Amino acid sequence: MLNDILAAIPWGILLAFTIGPVFFVLIETSISKGFKAAMTFDLGVVFGDIIFILIAYFSTNQLLEKLKDDPSLFIFGGVIMFVFGLISFIKEKKGKKKNLNPEFLPDSIPKNNYLGLFFKGFILNFINIGVLGFWVGIIIVFGPQMNMETDRIVLFMTVIIITYLITDVAKIILAKQLKNKLTPYIIYKIKRVISVILMIFGFFLIIQGFFPEEKEMIKNKFEKMKE
Repeated sequence: MLNDILAAIPWGILLAFTIGPVFFVLIETSISKGFKAAMTFDLGVVFGDIIFILIAYFSTNQLLEKLKDDPSLFIFGGVIMFVFGLISFIKEKKGKKKNLNPEFLPDSIPKNNYLGLFFKGFILNFINIGVLGFWVGIIIVFGPQMNMETDRIVLFMTVIIITYLITDVAKIILAKQLKNKLTPYIIYKIKRVISVILMIFGFFLIIQGFFPEEKEMIKNKFEKMKE
């Protein structure tokens, strides 16, 4: 259980710092409307993530049950992660030539219209199909490692979401400083680093799929060391 929690935390932080429309609108909402409005918007975003998680889980559950002991699943999941990171990397390299200053969405929602802010966060996240790809990749990679046990998967996803929310609270509090520091060059660099992290993670999963025996040997040695 502790291993599942520790494995989930970095993904929550990575998700929180994935640069996209939600990132910038959250900062802008915090500056222009205050903490409560920004948190309401963020809860809408999280609700969108929960819907995506349910879609990803139920659409891949039967496939994963059949293949959970098949090392080729790691190759499949690794390829998804690697390609996702590679596409992002190439896309950002081309995008460097363009103006990288974020264009905040026009906003006429009053700061006390919490239902409107919640719905805005949900829609803004839900229309980004890349988020669904992220959750599908997470479930394909980590589901079999947890033997497709529902309790473990729920705990893992919950920790990712909680970590994401905690990180977002820090972003909301530091909104003004973040907005001033997010120059086009810094935004570009952050996107590139996240893309590279995804590619590295995907690469190691592919290797793990090709050499499952070595993985098992390392795991057994680690367990003996703990005894």
